[in-house]
Amino acid sequence: MSESSGPDLELTSDLVPLFVITNGRSLPPEHEFEHTAMVTSADGSEAALRALTPEARTVMEVVTGGFLSVAEVAGHTQFPIGVVRILLAQLAEVGLLEVRQPVPAAELVDIDLVRAVRTGLQKKFGV
Repeated sequence: MSESSGPDLELTSDLVPLFVITNGRSLPPEHEFEHTAMVTSADGSEAALRALTPEARTVMEVVTGGFLSVAEVAGHTQFPIGVVRILLAQLAEVGLLEVRQPVPAAELVDIDLVRAVRTGLQKKFGV
C-alpha cells in the first residue's frame, strides 16, 4: 500500500494520550492550583527551559509577560484543566513559575456584633 492511497496523518498532541503529556503524574491537591490561582513565569535556568516538553513550553509561552488564572491558561492552550494543573505543578517544582493563590473568601460576619456597633453609633451620634 502506498503512502498516497491513504489520508495524510499528522501526528499532533491531540493524538497523544493525556497521561503521556503529564508523564503519568496525578493532579496536585485542589487548593494548590485552583481555577482562580494566578500564575506567571519566573526567572528560571536555561537548562530547565530546554528540558521542557512541548506542552509545558506552550504553557510557559502563555504565562510569560503577566499573570493569568489557571482557567485562562487552559483556555489559551486548549488543554484540559486537569492537564494544565499538572503541568503548572511541574513548572512550579523546577522554579519556572510564580503562583499567587486566590484571596480567600471573607469569613461570615457576626450579625450580632454588627447590630451592637450600629446601636452604639446610633446612641452616640443620634442617627
